Amino acid sequence: VARGEEELKKELVQMIRNDIGPIACFRQATVVSRLPKTRSGKILRSTMRKIADGEQYTMPSTIDDPSVLGEVEEALKKIGYAQKKQ
Repeated sequence: VARGEEELKKELVQMIRNDIGPIACFRQATVVSRLPKTRSGKILRSTMRKIADGEQYTMPSTIDDPSVLGEVEEALKKIGYAQKKQ
């Protein structure tokens, strides 16, 4: 079933609010086609957090596909994150 990104985002926010509660609720989400992972399959959460916060990060030596970080950064910029700190 094909759904639009906006519909998916609203559904995701509502699902988290209903299943976990308002304490874990968020207002923004973005859709990416893939997540940055290590060769062993672990998701690079700390690297994505640094990108979202606009902090300097180093390319992890264990990353499976470095181009994914650029895709994540572009998606985050569209919703107002990943702004370089001065």
